[in-house]
Amino acid sequence: MAQIHEIKAQNRSDEGKGASRRLRHAAMVPAVVYGGTQPPQSIQIEHNTILLAAKNEWFFSSILDLNVDGKVQKVLVRDWQKHPFKQQMLHMDFLRVNENEAIRVNVPLHFLNQEKSPAGKTSGVVISHNLTELEVSCLPGKLPEFIDLDLAELNPGDIVHLSQIKLPEGVELPALHLGADHDIAVVTANAVKEEIDPAAEVAAPEAEAKPAEKK
Repeated sequence: MAQIHEIKAQNRSDEGKGASRRLRHAAMVPAVVYGGTQPPQSIQIEHNTILLAAKNEWFFSSILDLNVDGKVQKVLVRDWQKHPFKQQMLHMDFLRVNENEAIRVNVPLHFLNQEKSPAGKTSGVVISHNLTELEVSCLPGKLPEFIDLDLAELNPGDIVHLSQIKLPEGVELPALHLGADHDIAVVTANAVKEEIDPAAEVAAPEAEAKPAEKK
């Protein structure tokens, strides 16, 4: 069962670029909550709260309990703006979720037992992760924080497709409803062939055929 992650915030009445700059100088992050039947709400969050939370993958893929002045609402992170080179979050957008309506969210993939697999133990085999996250569809209460993909039985030459991933109950992959062309490869285990320089191949026989010089 997914953990509960609470983010504390305060309501704010000042809006605009000037107000946002003042908030950032005060180590606060301006944010907006929107969606559902309620109007958009402007809030502010302590910068350290956001910065620490953003270091966890659950922050961007889980249902959050957003506590605004003591009132909790279920939300998803929908957008964020980060400073191009500073460790500073500039703005956040949160989307309210209805627990009775399915949502689409990208969740991380965790690859397990790759090193223990036959492919992982075979020299010259490169295992490629073509996807590191999946778009899933489910009710908010069924949303997993991540999905495990066990590669223990991966052999050289194997390809793992979307349709082969074991999903939690109540979770679907929307891509698979679009047809077989969308059942893409998630993991591949390909043998890498050593390339031989053609010039070297030609030079080697010539060197063998050339008679040794007399001294």
